[in-house]
Amino acid sequence: MAIKAEHEMHKRRLSRNIGLGLVLVGFVALVYGLTVAKVSELYQPEATSEAGQ
Repeated sequence: MAIKAEHEMHKRRLSRNIGLGLVLVGFVALVYGLTVAKVSELYQPEATSEAGQ
């Protein structure tokens, strides 16, 4: 049985990596959401122009 001692530095690094991963996932979700909104805006000008008349 191998004894593995985990240093405090590893715990801090893990929490930092998890935080950075969550920030990156949030950024990707934001860019994806903006892209979907922009693309859906391109496909709906007919509906908005008819509603205004």
